[in-house]
Amino acid sequence: MSYISKAALQAASPYNAAITREQFLFYEVRTTAKLLNEGYNSEEVVECIVSDNLFQYPTEKSVRKIALACLRRLEALDDNSLVEAIATQPSDVAKQICLYAMMKQYRLVWDFMITVIGEKYRLSDTTFGKIDLNSYFLRLQEQDDWVATWSDSTVAKLKQVIVKMLAENEYIDNIRSTKLNPVWLQPVLKNAIRENGDEIALPAFNCFS
Repeated sequence: MSYISKAALQAASPYNAAITREQFLFYEVRTTAKLLNEGYNSEEVVECIVSDNLFQYPTEKSVRKIALACLRRLEALDDNSLVEAIATQPSDVAKQICLYAMMKQYRLVWDFMITVIGEKYRLSDTTFGKIDLNSYFLRLQEQDDWVATWSDSTVAKLKQVIVKMLAENEYIDNIRSTKLNPVWLQPVLKNAIRENGDEIALPAFNCFS
């Protein structure tokens, strides 16, 4: 496949594999949200994070890259009250909003949470395992020509990130768990999802009311 056609496939696809590098990043997103909530603008936030190495990363380049990724994720929320909640609410509330932000930023996560996790809650199916991840990515590769070009190692890494994300949000007890836990949607996020017209996302948080 030529480089040009690969680039064209990428441009035409809503999916990307950025989460292999960016992951869930709860501590980093919360740190970024706190600075925004203190009144810093985006540029000042990045400079503050980089100059003080607030993420404790080994290189300035990696700190800057992740700081920008965190900003993009918070901007994807398009809701200052949710950014404030990430900065100020208890970690379980903030984490759930961070998951919603990740869904808003990455179509890959959005579709997974709604079509796999949301559907399991809808069907009261508490099983979870490799078969769910495998069938999700197989379906994506059949539907999307860009995803079909991803290497096995990229797909394997994406699966790892998704499983860790589920564990961090207590959908599963740990990365080896085969059982889905019931989750409870925090009212602050439930209201925001409704106000944003994103009701389609509610089942991903075990919410059907």
